[in-house]
Amino acid sequence: MALQVRGLEKVYNNGKQALSGVDLDVPEGSFFALLGPNGAGKSSLINILADTVKPTAGSVQLLGKDLFSERRWCKRRLGVVPQEVAFDPFFNPREILKINSGMFGVRPDMAWIDELLNRLELSEHADKNARQLSGGMRRRLLVAQALVHKPRLVILDEPTAGVDVELRKRLWDFMRELNADGTTILLTTHYLEEAEELCDQVAIIDHGKLLTSQPMQTLLDDVGSSSLLLEYGSDWLLSEEKQTQLADFSPRVMQNTLSLSLKKDATGHTNFNTVYQAAIACLGEAKSVSIQEEDLEDVFLRLTHDGRKT
Repeated sequence: MALQVRGLEKVYNNGKQALSGVDLDVPEGSFFALLGPNGAGKSSLINILADTVKPTAGSVQLLGKDLFSERRWCKRRLGVVPQEVAFDPFFNPREILKINSGMFGVRPDMAWIDELLNRLELSEHADKNARQLSGGMRRRLLVAQALVHKPRLVILDEPTAGVDVELRKRLWDFMRELNADGTTILLTTHYLEEAEELCDQVAIIDHGKLLTSQPMQTLLDDVGSSSLLLEYGSDWLLSEEKQTQLADFSPRVMQNTLSLSLKKDATGHTNFNTVYQAAIACLGEAKSVSIQEEDLEDVFLRLTHDGRKT
């Protein structure tokens, strides 16, 4: 495992419990999404990994080494892109990357620094003072700073906030290349469609507790659901009697469309035919029929919403 978290807890001085017994495994070589609503505990977990917050209890191992007792060894193999932007305004990006190399105990690799500046589209700004950079440029410089020592695990905490769409796509292309070369990436993001596209593993946290952690596709297959959508005329109405007849399929009406839940069996096949035949027998032929698959955002909202209702 690249990262193994056991029983991690964090209670702040004001009594707020941000993490409650979190167990998390991040496989080596994975592109791992850590998701959760605001205030779910993600930042506390990331800050503990980055050694800016001390845990109340629990243990963390990075590549088999204890993160807290072997901090220097772990720091050399860990790169963190924080949410907060903080640079010395009197240094330029190239100087900042050279200085950070030394802070991680490695000699500056100028070829790698130039590649980072190029891939993150900072080359033409490499000799400007940090205070002259835009917000998006500073975010990219944080990414370069986290990668300058070629860590084996990179934590990206909302790395594309304030970055335009096209540049974001190019940044993700670069991250995919690093991951393909063996770098483990742990990502937090509010762009759930990006997490679904990029990541092969996902964990969802809320109220300081881990709700689920599994391969992305397994989550979508097992937790995700699909619905049969049947469109009827504008004057169509689902009576109480008809609703009772279809109760096993959780009927929902959206304007002139009826939604019925589909379920998968052990082989991954849905009960489409059973649901469809029941709907036709009850309501007659529909104007159109389609299937709607639940995506990561649907699953995320359902899991976290259910958790916040308790």
